[in-house]
Amino acid sequence: MAAVPVSDALVFFGATGDLAYKQIFPALQALVSRAGLSVPIIGVAKAGWGLEQLRERARASIREHGSFDEAAFQRLGQLLRYVDGDYRDPRTFEQVRQALGDAARPLHYLAIPPSLFATVVEGLAHASCLKQARVVVEKPFGRDLASACALNETLHRFLPESAIFRIDHFLGKEPVQNLLFFRFANVFLEPIWNRQHVRSVQVTLAESFGVQGRGAFYEEVGAIRDVLQNHLLQVVGLLTMEAPFCSDPENLRDEKARVFKAMRSLDPASVVRGQFRGYRSERGVSASSQVETFAAVRLFIDSWRWADVPFYIRSGKCLPTNATEVFVELHHPPRPIFEEPSLASPNSVRFRLGPDVLISIGARAKRPGGAMRGEDVDLVAIQRPGGTMQPYERLLGDAMRGDVSLFARQEAVEEAWRVVDPVLRGTSPLHEYEPGTWGPREADALIAPHGRWRPVLCPSDGTEVPGDAHPEPPEGAPVAIH
Repeated sequence: MAAVPVSDALVFFGATGDLAYKQIFPALQALVSRAGLSVPIIGVAKAGWGLEQLRERARASIREHGSFDEAAFQRLGQLLRYVDGDYRDPRTFEQVRQALGDAARPLHYLAIPPSLFATVVEGLAHASCLKQARVVVEKPFGRDLASACALNETLHRFLPESAIFRIDHFLGKEPVQNLLFFRFANVFLEPIWNRQHVRSVQVTLAESFGVQGRGAFYEEVGAIRDVLQNHLLQVVGLLTMEAPFCSDPENLRDEKARVFKAMRSLDPASVVRGQFRGYRSERGVSASSQVETFAAVRLFIDSWRWADVPFYIRSGKCLPTNATEVFVELHHPPRPIFEEPSLASPNSVRFRLGPDVLISIGARAKRPGGAMRGEDVDLVAIQRPGGTMQPYERLLGDAMRGDVSLFARQEAVEEAWRVVDPVLRGTSPLHEYEPGTWGPREADALIAPHGRWRPVLCPSDGTEVPGDAHPEPPEGAPVAIH
């Protein structure tokens, strides 16, 4: 396979924004330090700034959100350029073209609202900045299936699909990478990784905090758009895809796309939406908001391997802990031999995807004593911190090298929107839940046909955070929000 050319400049729009401050500048210093990044880095924004102000912004960003290294920062500072201008002004893109100098294969990173994607790409095209270029676009990539299709059509007016890198920082996390590696670097899972042995799968993304002053933003997205359509469906894709027949990035994306195509569109009857008590008092939130801060869904994949296996996915704000876990529950033994209680735990496989890495197998072992009675044990394959390479360092480095492995292709994005599209209109009831609990009780009823939500592990000490923490609501509290 022919070598893919490396980008010879990086242009990032939104250089003075929140994402750049919290994520991009620390990632750029890491790329300079560890990967030897040495190409021009051109920040673009409309802030009335100059280059020195951008450098000071970068310094403050890395001190607060990264690991500051004076030598690496000095090298980064020498690479920085700055263009100040309106994205709707053609002169802004003429300045970008001048700042690129001799660079012929730039990477343009759009860390800006999706409503500006088309404007910026069109401006770059008219200024001859897209020849042999790559473009990275941030999520959310559309608000529903129709808008995602329209956005894809707009980008394809100026760029081939091979030049579009749709970024999902979740896929750049070390624990998520480990899920993919662990599945296909070992053979012992393969014989049981199917409907004959797997009874159900649970995926949990829990956040202990609320909307953190971003109420106006959250009113536009909600839990389903914010994390389920992208992060969590991507995890399900990695968990269930077939092995690619070679290491070529497009083969990996082919297999993920096949899984998305096999996913059944969500049924509103299989969705539970919740809103934590107090959300409507947040700044920027409507007093009658119907936006969900919690969502639990039951998903099916209509493939030969996974037919009829339920996938239960939940995510929410103001839950008891911060954690992302996958829990794969296997079937019970076909018949009891020992005097085990009827509710003895079946075998399981747990993948902890954040904030730390954990892979363990749940089994039964004999309890000490004269009786043939068992107890649950965890066979821990790996347990360690989440890793030092941050997602944006990995993803921007991959994009510079033209490696598309961790970026979403058009068909996969549209299929993921197709899966959630039937439940985006807010037609299912909205249930209130208390902060610090695991969401509304109705989520327990959703999973009841296949048991209960399995407790996730506390990041600090590995103990289980109870999965059934539902205190009685205050007297007179509504069961559902209308």
